[in-house]
Amino acid sequence: MAALSLFLDVPLTREVNWLLDAYQEDPSPDKVYLDHRDCQTEMGKAWVCPTVRQTLLQIASDPTLDHEYLPVLGFPEFTRAATELALGRESRAVIENRAGGVHTVGGTGAVRIGAEFLRHWYNTSSPKQRLFSSSCCHWPCLPRWTESHCVLCSLLCPQRKRLFPFFDIPAQGLASGDLDRDAWALRHFVAQGFELFCAQSFSKTFGLYDERVGNLIVVARDNETLVRIRSQLQKQVMGMWATPASLGARVITTVLNNPALLNKWKQSLRMLAEKIMLIREKLKEKLRILGTPGFWDHLTAQSGTRSFTGLLSSQVAFLEKHKHIYLLGSGQVSVCSINSHNLDYVAQSINEAVSSTEGRAQGLSWAEME
Repeated sequence: MAALSLFLDVPLTREVNWLLDAYQEDPSPDKVYLDHRDCQTEMGKAWVCPTVRQTLLQIASDPTLDHEYLPVLGFPEFTRAATELALGRESRAVIENRAGGVHTVGGTGAVRIGAEFLRHWYNTSSPKQRLFSSSCCHWPCLPRWTESHCVLCSLLCPQRKRLFPFFDIPAQGLASGDLDRDAWALRHFVAQGFELFCAQSFSKTFGLYDERVGNLIVVARDNETLVRIRSQLQKQVMGMWATPASLGARVITTVLNNPALLNKWKQSLRMLAEKIMLIREKLKEKLRILGTPGFWDHLTAQSGTRSFTGLLSSQVAFLEKHKHIYLLGSGQVSVCSINSHNLDYVAQSINEAVSSTEGRAQGLSWAEME
């Protein structure tokens, strides 16, 4: 008789992909999934930057390429190019050699090792030290962080018990279509002399979703401090993934360091950002024409690939139950999941959810209270 497993008490969890699982199990031909993690094309396929395809062919034909392990801190040319993309080549931190990067497994890897470092070396329990986290570009889907907001925040930070800024740039260029504009807040803090961390991800901006390419930018007071910080991060990386994968980083580095490819990539990024803005405009206009209760200007005031619709959880439940539309309970959606094929249906369904008695079981959504 076979012995019983040592893991009989391990429970089954459906908390990770439960929404996607529910969508895939739904037999309805009208079903719509509004929580894609990647950018989507008009045909509902994952968007891949055309420049990436061209660069992959170029790399594949390189006879000098080997498959040796990368250094623990990653591909040096990649971290340098990625850091300059975010901070700008003319940044004093770059020129003074007090800014550097760590090649990570996606943006989440950058957040993880940055947070782990701060847990050990930055005393957040002290009444004089606090962590300040902010997201640039398009995440967390709130109205754009304007330059005046950024200036005010940078003025308050020194007065607020030594706040340490930790920025997150998951998709530079997809908020406005302009790489420099989307990095303005980060660059302002660097120009003001702050020491800071910044997590970068290139999954959406290059369409390299499965390559998981990220970078943790460290801006220190001087080069000596930078070297010490990176040495500790190197120690952490050795215990997590030891060395990152190289292909995605090589693609990105090739594009960023080649003026012709860089220009093509910027054009593709601008077109994708404009498409996202147009979807927001069209959805807002459809809701206006339908006479949907509430004010929906927040759809266009927000930026990037995701949006908080303002729908209540009861309205989200209505959409899933009656219209076979799947989105997070918070009302957050991936704007890229909406296209010309499902826009009318999504808008009509939202109108019904907001207008129905069942959908209004919790009262007014914040879209109706603006």
